[in-house]
Amino acid sequence: MARIPEPVPTPQGPAYEGRLLDRPDEEVVDQGISFDLTTLMSRRGVVRLMGLGTGAAVLAACSPSATTTTASSAASDGLTEIPDETAGPYPGDGSNGPDVLEESGIVRRDIRTSIAGGDPVPGVPLDFTFTVHDMANGGVPMVGAAVYAWHCSAAGLYSMYSDGVTDETWLRGVQVTDDNGEVTFTSVMPGCYTGRWTHIHFEVYPSVDDIEDSSKAIATSQMAFPQNVLDTVYEQSDYDGSAGNLAQITLASDNVFGDDSGVHQMGAFKGGVDAGYTSTLTVPIDTTTKPTSGTMAGGGGGAPGGDRPEGGPGGDGGEPPSAPPS
Repeated sequence: MARIPEPVPTPQGPAYEGRLLDRPDEEVVDQGISFDLTTLMSRRGVVRLMGLGTGAAVLAACSPSATTTTASSAASDGLTEIPDETAGPYPGDGSNGPDVLEESGIVRRDIRTSIAGGDPVPGVPLDFTFTVHDMANGGVPMVGAAVYAWHCSAAGLYSMYSDGVTDETWLRGVQVTDDNGEVTFTSVMPGCYTGRWTHIHFEVYPSVDDIEDSSKAIATSQMAFPQNVLDTVYEQSDYDGSAGNLAQITLASDNVFGDDSGVHQMGAFKGGVDAGYTSTLTVPIDTTTKPTSGTMAGGGGGAPGGDRPEGGPGGDGGEPPSAPPS
């Protein structure tokens, strides 16, 4: 008997492959032809046939745009490969100058301080977990992979790049996936700067021995944040200007998440501003396909309250965000 795919519970309701079920009280296979066809076709145009009804498979196969593939970028045990995204202009991975991945101490869970020490950056606490799956091997946890994560501060600044913090290395760190394919970082909620939806960057490497060469990354992507969480966080004083910047953009208009509103990159959040938040994101990776994104393809923007840098989102990135006006 064919296995019936199981939905994943989310704060917004049950979801499958990152999409909320149209009929939450019914099985995934009973969501209707529109839902089936969308599941069959990935954002890269790959037919996804696992776990769906025969009728939907036939319709997709007869479509002029339908293709077949033996690559594991097709759904593996209900997984969808994490979209490749730009690393942005401020990666700190050596690809455009600054390289934190060569520094002793970069492998760490708590990224709220610079590697050399100092005061932690202010902001609402956040523990975020990535669970990495190996699609080339049936979706099993990817054990021993190195995940490099980085993001801006509550004020919208990037260490190593923004004016006044070029000597800092906070909000950058590497963790190695455990037997469950998981890594967890202790950080703060990022601010929202001009031109971008709130996000966390990450790169995945085969092992920690590979992190000093950015070209060895097997995946580069970003985690998106839900608006209801951001609206609450951005009421806090550390995030002056973020609410106004967020109001000028949507997930659909963002230059990174806009093609599908970040459906496969949206973190699942729990918690609140007092005790802090936890978030999780599933990161399926197909190592049989070549990564299509990397550094400096866009992702610019200014700090909260500041101007958009020359070049802006979608361009060459321009100047890094500087401190917001006092």
